Amino acid sequence: MKKSRSVLSLVLTAVLVGLLAFTTAVGWGGSHAGAAKNIKLGLDLAGGVSITYQAKDGRPSDSEMKDTIYKLQKRVEQYSTEAGVYQEGDDRITIEIPGVTDANMVLTELGKPGSLEFQDEEGNVVLKGTDVKSAEAVIREDSATGSKMNMVELSLTAEGKKKFAEATEANIGKVINIVYDGEVISDPVVNTAITDGQAVIEGGFTYEEVEELASTIRIGGLKVELEELNSSVVGAQLGEEAISTSLLAGAIGLVIVLLFMCFAYRLPGVASSIALCIYTGLVLVCLNAFEITLTLPGIAGIILGIGMAVDANVIIFARVKEELGAGKSVKGALKTGFQKALSAILDGNVTTLIAALVLGLMGTGSVKGFAQTLALGIIVSMFTALIVTRVIIFAFYGIGLRSEKLYGVQKERQTINFLGKRKVFFAISIALVLSGFVAMGVFEAKGDGILNYSLEFKGGTATNVTFNKDYSIKEIDSDIVPVIEEVTGDVNVQTQKIKGTNEIVIKTQTLELAKREALNEALVEKFQVDESLITYNNISSTISSEMRNDAIIAVLVATICMLAYIWLRFKDFRFASSAIIALLHDVLVVLAFYAIARVSVGNTFIACMLTIVGYSINATIVIFDRIREENKTKQRKDTLEDVVNKSITQTLTRSVYTSFTTFVMVALLFVMGVSSVKEFAAPLMVGVAVGAFSSVCITGALWYVMKTKVEAK
Repeated sequence: MKKSRSVLSLVLTAVLVGLLAFTTAVGWGGSHAGAAKNIKLGLDLAGGVSITYQAKDGRPSDSEMKDTIYKLQKRVEQYSTEAGVYQEGDDRITIEIPGVTDANMVLTELGKPGSLEFQDEEGNVVLKGTDVKSAEAVIREDSATGSKMNMVELSLTAEGKKKFAEATEANIGKVINIVYDGEVISDPVVNTAITDGQAVIEGGFTYEEVEELASTIRIGGLKVELEELNSSVVGAQLGEEAISTSLLAGAIGLVIVLLFMCFAYRLPGVASSIALCIYTGLVLVCLNAFEITLTLPGIAGIILGIGMAVDANVIIFARVKEELGAGKSVKGALKTGFQKALSAILDGNVTTLIAALVLGLMGTGSVKGFAQTLALGIIVSMFTALIVTRVIIFAFYGIGLRSEKLYGVQKERQTINFLGKRKVFFAISIALVLSGFVAMGVFEAKGDGILNYSLEFKGGTATNVTFNKDYSIKEIDSDIVPVIEEVTGDVNVQTQKIKGTNEIVIKTQTLELAKREALNEALVEKFQVDESLITYNNISSTISSEMRNDAIIAVLVATICMLAYIWLRFKDFRFASSAIIALLHDVLVVLAFYAIARVSVGNTFIACMLTIVGYSINATIVIFDRIREENKTKQRKDTLEDVVNKSITQTLTRSVYTSFTTFVMVALLFVMGVSSVKEFAAPLMVGVAVGAFSSVCITGALWYVMKTKVEAK
């Protein structure tokens, strides 16, 4: 690279850093807040709208309520993947949508839940709203004229498919009215018999009209007919302190990581630090541009992304130092280092990206939100590591910074006999995993449950209290919550302010009559609350059984896809199977921590486990990539055991450095965060530590045992 081009590359890099800093902090036009302040925050960080519906007629069955909650959950995800839906009492459903402040707008767009029927011209009901699986507004091109047409696509259930086939066969050329709450909202003519359960409604609509029609059909397809009971704007659950401390912890962690990279890798560390700053700015800008809702679980995806961005640079520059140690020139070492690191970086990131895409497509709620932030982080980290870092380091070389001392030289490292200790490592792993199951059994026998499930998983009681003054979120956390914890014995209390009032919603474990009375007394005595302004309602879990099943299926499919990719890339099923076993090991050890420490299992539990999956598989791929490489170039005197030990030893620096930088980011969240953030960060710290242990001590040994045992037979 010519010196003039190198200087230009560095100038352009500086301009990019400046633009990202300006866009992130200030934004364009001067009067607009920057990208960092415009990011959509979830209900836990910024509050939103809460709407309560009540069943219109009679008392619905449990199955009808569960089905309605699940369908509403899928529907409100159009506003945010982090929207929550749960049952209150026997016949009420509450929807909470983050980042929205206009309840009337939501009510209008979501539609008023009511009864939906498809009737023929004689008034016979041929199809009910519950027979409609989905209704979507689409734009299609007319094959004859080439003009665009707005229409509604309907997908019917198995029962609806059968009913509609009979109805359309009997009414060709006639109208089938779509009737909502006794009013005809559309009167399409049947052109042909529809037997496949897929139908379209067309007829010169504007796109806004088909969107409204599709929304009405969807909301009318609920099993339970609902009517609005009340709506309000609620404040953040965690408050400004949670956001500010998390941001400060992230900033301090990032500075520590940058300094560490510069210390460990000298000039390449400076290049990677600049690239990491660009990565952080790009992620913030993209979160804003793509309107991704950021919640506490979403922060996990960003942390993992930073860890993987650092990891890619560590892999590259560890290779560069090895090549310099082997006697290559600085330029040759840089070129070879990037070339040899490419496969490990691509395989590790693509494997995790596959998981993120599957989780994003199949997951719901927080799973989908986590997948979005994770996928974004992976794509941006690959760009900054493989392109931005490369441009910067070669620009440094081009302007004359060519001394080996600036790049560091990796001396030949004595191979450590990891496989010789594999029985000890396996025993430790088995003991860690079994400790979790033992703890679950002990707590279950005591009647405390195998895990400490939070409100999101098992429901509880919502207590609405109108206080005599307007408490801030910080005052609620410091003054009110301790009183509630003492009376109820619940250490996982959640609170929400109703904006514009002195009312606070307090969510706890299910409270029996005695505890409700005790809480009343405490609130009256300590806060002079009018007891008549205290109301209680039992609430269901916000993570329904259907959502749990969706999450489990999504994780299983993602695991199968990762296994298939590893098998395809490494052409050895033992690589894939040992990677998945190690991944399962890490998840079970973290689960054991949840069981033993009785950490609350809620929304962040899912995000934590998914973070461990992504982190663990990436670390494993790096070692497997080196084993594959060394196996191809091994000398005749080298045994398979030598190859595995050498590969683990050569990647040890990467394993330690990446684990350290990721651990620092999470540990600072734990040290500086509020209680709910600490509860989220603690299992992540365990996951990072156990991921480092399994990648170094377990994965290579598992592959070796599988390969030698199978070949021996």
